[in-house]
Amino acid sequence: MSDRAERRAALQRERAAALAERLDGLLQLNGDERALDVGAGTGAFAFAIAARVREVVAVEVDEELAERARLDAPANVEVVVADGEHLPFDRGEFDVAGTLRTLHHTHRPELMVAELARVTRPGGTILVVDQLAPADPLAGFELTRFEHARDPSTTRFLADADLRGLFDVNGLTLRRQQVDREPRDVDAYLDLAGCEGEERERVRSLVPQGYEAVIGWYVLART
Repeated sequence: MSDRAERRAALQRERAAALAERLDGLLQLNGDERALDVGAGTGAFAFAIAARVREVVAVEVDEELAERARLDAPANVEVVVADGEHLPFDRGEFDVAGTLRTLHHTHRPELMVAELARVTRPGGTILVVDQLAPADPLAGFELTRFEHARDPSTTRFLADADLRGLFDVNGLTLRRQQVDREPRDVDAYLDLAGCEGEERERVRSLVPQGYEAVIGWYVLART
């Protein structure tokens, strides 16, 4: 198993309790739901919700991360290697679906949101969490340039207005929104990505002024 997968799993363990508490405050669950985690990585959302629902399917396109997730997966979590832009499920299969910090890693975020809407039953709940771009296009470009240099799997960040537009065209009604500001220690953040040597210094030179992560949490109803 690579250092990258192990770093992701270790960070996930550190954040597990806080994520579970956050989900308890956001989602109203009765324990009998079938849930979906798209872009599961090493399983953060899937594992946090597993004790609160009947069954979870965790979808991850990266086979190594999916393999790492299987090592820690609870008995009611199935890990599937698949593309979040083209989910291998029928319409309305899930009661709850979520994607956490994944949209900025996919080339077609509009397809992923459309797929989340398609596979969630009418009346079901969708949770979308992602880092937000500033409303200013130039500031958004600078953020994406830095994050892509740090992690080449980064595609682009969407602003709040862009996400709301995607929700509207897919028939998703916003029930609740929270926005967090996460000050980040740049050195620790670069360590997490494995940036070293000259490349680390190049990435450091691209850090936007006053850099912090702005995270949007959106609870949506599938109408």
